[in-house]
Amino acid sequence: MKLLLLLLTVILVLDQVTKATKCWGTSGRCKTTCKETEVFYILCKTGDKCCVNPKYVPTLNRDGWWFTLL
Repeated sequence: MKLLLLLLTVILVLDQVTKATKCWGTSGRCKTTCKETEVFYILCKTGDKCCVNPKYVPTLNRDGWWFTLL
């Protein structure tokens, strides 16, 4: 019985951890807080931050054109 309770607890915790939805194509994840290595660029539909690796965020060049650093 204790083993069943432990297993149920682990499954519920893992379910909560893996609920981050994708954003910014497939490059970002919707989270409440971003890691230090990620940047917040847009909001997700849920109101969470879309945390993206900075190399996937477009930048504006001098001519006003958007381009992505790859």
